[in-house]
Amino acid sequence: MPWTQLLKMPDNWSITRLILLLMLLLTACEFDHATAPPYRSSTTIKNIVFDWSTHQRHATGSDNWPLTWADDDNQYTSWGDGGGFGGTNSKGRVSLGVARIEGNAASYKGFNIWGGHNEENSSTFKGKSYGISCIDGKLYMWVSPGSGKHGYDHSQLYLSTNHGASWSSTNVKFTRLDGVIHPTFLQFGRDYSRVLDDYVYIYANRFKDDSEATLQVQKPGEIVLMRVQRNSITEQSAYTFFGGISGDDMPVWLPDLSASKPVFHDPNGVGWATGGVIYNPDLKRYLLTTEHTATGKGNLGIFDAPEPWGPWTTVEYMHNFGVPHIENSTFYWNFSGKWFRNNGKSFTLVFSGTGQNDAWNSVSGSFITD
Repeated sequence: MPWTQLLKMPDNWSITRLILLLMLLLTACEFDHATAPPYRSSTTIKNIVFDWSTHQRHATGSDNWPLTWADDDNQYTSWGDGGGFGGTNSKGRVSLGVARIEGNAASYKGFNIWGGHNEENSSTFKGKSYGISCIDGKLYMWVSPGSGKHGYDHSQLYLSTNHGASWSSTNVKFTRLDGVIHPTFLQFGRDYSRVLDDYVYIYANRFKDDSEATLQVQKPGEIVLMRVQRNSITEQSAYTFFGGISGDDMPVWLPDLSASKPVFHDPNGVGWATGGVIYNPDLKRYLLTTEHTATGKGNLGIFDAPEPWGPWTTVEYMHNFGVPHIENSTFYWNFSGKWFRNNGKSFTLVFSGTGQNDAWNSVSGSFITD
């Protein structure tokens, strides 16, 4: 019998009605609590609007797409398990490829420079990447060994001195035993030129769980922050880790990763791929994008902060990103540093997912600050 009919029963059903109402209220409260944002609303970015008439989809069958703005004014990105631009899931398929993006937000083109269909250079090793950055004319890329839970095993730093045409491994590596997975660079403008000090900043998801057969949101979600001087990126001993805030409100940096403290928490979890972090110089805000609750369901969280270590506030905390304009299957999002415009209030978001969203996708939009 439907609960609405129960509520219409005679008076001897009053206790039943009361119990049912209490159960419904408790369930609603539990749901709201379980999906509540981890931080209060942003007072700088009051709303965000996506213009789905600008949506573009390319490189079908290839996913991920972390993004960096290089010294040559092009953007560079990596993909996994596909043929890249002009390819498909099978045509030109490689485990890991690198592409160059030329043009503006409304009119751009992708070129496969390392692996993929009509490649400029052949790919030479397998893996997946969720973090790439151009720093002083060199490209750096974090590479994990492969798809699925094997990606948790380690992340190693690779270097390219010719804009992605070839890559060499460095001795910088974080393993599952270190407790962090899938590092990603903080993006700091063209060729890392907007950085406010002499350091490169890197975020990584704190590994929690691989009990499921497939990749999963890591719960409770914690992201750690590390930094290294820009002339010592390939020296692991030079890395230090955020250890909290001192009494004079300054960040504490520790040499021991195991003693570090997270800079971002979400009880509902963070994406297994960590996410993207970028500085918007006009708004003077750091923007962090990551998943929550469950993977591949468009559960997008966007957060902002005045410093790389916070304090964070919530810009957007949504389910079903893009629906009904796109399929509900996205899991990874990055803002383009080159394509911030209109005094930082207009943006282009690059994203991917599974199913129809297993591709390079972009959509433009606006931050509402007034």
